[in-house]
Formats: sequence, structure tokens, C-alpha cells
Amino acid sequence: MAYLLQQLLTESACAFPQNEAIRYQGQALTYAELDGVTNQVARALRRAGVERGDRVGIYVNKSPASVISIFGILKAGGIYVPLDPNSPVKRLAYIVRNCEIKVLLAGPEQLERIAKIASDETPLHCVLLTGNQPDASLPAGFRLVGWGNVLEEDSSMLPSTATIETDLAYILYTSGSTGDPKGVMISHRTILTFINWCHQTFVVNEHDRVTSHAPIHFDLSTFDIFVTIKAGGSVVLVPEKLSIFPIKLVKLLQEQRITITYLVPSILSLMVNYGKLGAHDLSALRLILFAGEVFPIKFLRQLVHAVPDAAYYNLYGPTETNVCTYYRVRPDDVAPQRSQPVPIGKACENMEVFAVDEEGRRVSEVGKEGELWVRGSCVAQGYWGDRERTARSFIPNPFQLQFDEITYRTGDIVVLDEDGENWLFVGRRDHMIKTRGYRVELGEIESALYDHKGVKEAAVVAIPDDLIGNRLIAFVVPHDDSIVTAGDIKMHCIHRLPSYMAPESVEFLKMIPKTSTGKIDRPLLAQSSLQPVSKEKV
Repeated sequence: MAYLLQQLLTESACAFPQNEAIRYQGQALTYAELDGVTNQVARALRRAGVERGDRVGIYVNKSPASVISIFGILKAGGIYVPLDPNSPVKRLAYIVRNCEIKVLLAGPEQLERIAKIASDETPLHCVLLTGNQPDASLPAGFRLVGWGNVLEEDSSMLPSTATIETDLAYILYTSGSTGDPKGVMISHRTILTFINWCHQTFVVNEHDRVTSHAPIHFDLSTFDIFVTIKAGGSVVLVPEKLSIFPIKLVKLLQEQRITITYLVPSILSLMVNYGKLGAHDLSALRLILFAGEVFPIKFLRQLVHAVPDAAYYNLYGPTETNVCTYYRVRPDDVAPQRSQPVPIGKACENMEVFAVDEEGRRVSEVGKEGELWVRGSCVAQGYWGDRERTARSFIPNPFQLQFDEITYRTGDIVVLDEDGENWLFVGRRDHMIKTRGYRVELGEIESALYDHKGVKEAAVVAIPDDLIGNRLIAFVVPHDDSIVTAGDIKMHCIHRLPSYMAPESVEFLKMIPKTSTGKIDRPLLAQSSLQPVSKEKV
């Protein structure tokens, strides 16, 4: 059995050499071809000086090159560090400095921005291009390796790098509370715990065709790529810009006969609203997974109605644990009378989750709130180069007295359902704000907003206020044929929530802004520079 990520590809290339491994915009690579070209990339990286444990950046838009880069780095013994192509240069330069990235795989279209990153006192000194080399210049002393040079390398299997399962496989940078991104360190053993569980639980096989929608700097991508590669299935890469055209995304699911898709609820909600699901044949879909944020029940209900034969799972977990709980959606979960989101479920196999109350005691009774903690090999190795921040979230298990064990505090508040079997997500600890002396969870207000038949999308942000603590602002996208006012929205909330939870103002937008990972961009909503289509205050 594989104990390193790159071995998943090597094993499937032996078992299914002519199976389609990757498909992108009409072109495909077999497992034999993918294995060979990643060996060439690995050799080119070693020739560039990459050694075991070196961090190697990936600055590539979603394409076969992104998957090739991942496995090439791993085969060279490196640790891959994805850079979001849509991030500001300043943020990218910080990551390159923080992670001490000396070698970068990049698309030729990124060379101009790379020159700016390299000029910001970074250790970067070599770029391996993943496409044809254009006329470009980089700072003096910089080494540029063209794709043609890579393809001249030997494509046979490389000698062992002496990497073991506790070595790091990748580092994903997420937003940090201090303003600087934090690099979540994931070892081979940690991610393989998740991959092996998924492979067995969802019975992924060589006949499956799986979308890869999430960018590689988002942890959802690890399912798309690694679980599919382990099974010998086909990874169908979704072009980055397709998310803003949900009808095209639905068309891709139909034309490619996709069997498994794993998406954030925001994207699935867009498909429900704009994708014309009923006009497409999605009968090949056997599994729809969602994670990353709460899925409004009204849209989940419509999706299940439109694609009734698929199995639906809610997967939960922060980047620091990938997925640690799961829940299979049942028919009664999408009954018309239900207004609350589905549970986040129970712990995945070989993992344990438990809740801890404000007094530091484990929660065992139904309905009592606590913060969710996670233990097991699914827990990350901390934050790169930041022992202080690591120590705040990755802490010794106070309930394990026989030996030292690190657990992760998720910051998410949960309760047990009435059966005492599944965890219900209450909200983020940092999304629980005080207004007029009351503790408020913003997600509860959003659930109430989605109950309004005229609301297509909704989000709530809290604006600090010296007088009352926080002002609640609702951002609403109404249905195209809906006539709704701010007064309607507030009265709707008052009938479903305590009066102190009703939004003080409502802003109508054409679309809720999203981050590069498809989640709601709450910081952008909170900025006063955001220009709504119309604004009403009540």
C-alpha cells in the first residue's frame, strides 16, 4: 500500500497504464503518460537543486500543468506550495519568503508578476516553465528552465528520495487573523488518512469520472486529484472561469458523464439558480459531495429534487484536518418543512472529534454547546515557521493522560442532535458577535434570510459599533422575478428571530462576491467601498 502521495500515481500507472488520468478542454493524458512526464519534471527539479524537504512553489492556473507540477515536486522529494494566481503580488512574495521557496513551477503568462515577486527580497532564483517560453526577462542571476528542456529529461522512474510518511507533502496558506497568511503543514500520512477513507467509503473506482473544480491552493482539491488517482479514475479538470457560468458547468457534468463531483455550496447554489438542471441529463452522477460552508437547505432541497438518484454527503473539516466528519443526507433532511441545514455528522473512520465546553469539560449531553476538537493522524503538523500560532490551536489533549497527543481546536461551535449521534454546526467562534448585550451567530440570521421565498443569495456581516457592539448588515440577492424590499426582509427576520438579531440595514446586490475558493467573501462585503445595486435602510 502507498505511504507517499506520489506512489498513488506510480501504482495506478502500473495497474491502468492506458486509462485516462486527466482530461482538460478536449485533451487527455493516460496514466502512463502522466507518470512519465512527472518523472521528467522531477528530474528537472533535481537538476535545479531541489532536495528532499525543499519547498517548491506552484504558480500555475488550473490545467494539466497544475497536476503535473504536484506529482513532479513530490517525486523530486519536495513539498509543494500552491500559490493563488489571483492573489496580489505582495501576498505571494510573503509566502515565497516565509516558506523559503527557491524554485517555482509557473506558467509563461506569470513571468511578469514573477519578476515583481523576485524583486521583493525573496530567495527565489529559478523558475521552471510549464509551457512554451515567450520572450521575457527576469532579474540578473535568475535561472529560467523552459518546458522543452524538461521534456528532454529521462521519463523513467527516479531513485528513492528517502522520503517517509511523516515528512511534509504540501503546505496550504490560508488567511490569518493577524493579516499574514498562515501555512498549514500536511504530511503524507496525514493526507493519506483522508484519501484512504474516501476511497473506501465512497467506493471510488477506475470507471469513475471526477470533476476537479477546486483550485490546488484549496484543500478540496486533494479529494479530486489524489482519491481519483488512487482509484485509477479520470480527473476532469474544470476551467477556472467556468464557475461564473453555472449553465456551462452543468453542461460539462452532462457531456463528460461525470460520476462524482465535490463542490462548495456556493457553486452548487449557483447551479440550482442559474444552471437549468432540469434541462440536462445528469443521470451519470452517483455522488455529490459538498463542504467548505453551510449549504442553505432550500437549495439543497432543489438540488436533490433535480438530481434524485445521486447520494449526497456533507463533509466537514478545516484545512488543518481536511475532512474529519461526514453526514449522508437522508430524504427527510430535505422535507419541505425543514429550515435548518443538515448536520455535519460524525467522525470519519480512524479519527475522533469531541466538543469541549467553556469550563473545559467534554460535552456529552444533547443540545449543549461546545467547541469541536479533533484528534488522530488527520491533524496537520501546525503552521510553517510559526510556533506561537501553532501552540494556540494545536494543543495537548487534556483528556489523554497516558501519553502526549496533539489535538486541533477548530474554533467551530457544535451541539449533538436529539439522537446524540450527529454533530450540528452552530457557528464559528469568531463569527459569534455581541450586539446589544446578546451573543449572536451570523449563520442563524442567514438561515432565516434564506427562508424568504424571494431571496436567492444572502450573507450577513457585523460592523463594529461603539454604542451597541455591532451593527448587523444583510446582503441579499433577490430572485429575478421577485419584488422585495428591505422592510419585507426585516419583518421576515423578526417573525423568525429575536428582534435584536434582525438586520439593521439591507443591501441588495446582483451577486454575493466570492473568494478564489468559491466561498463568500465576507471581508469584501464589510468594506464600505462595495457599491450595491440599490440600498435600503430600515
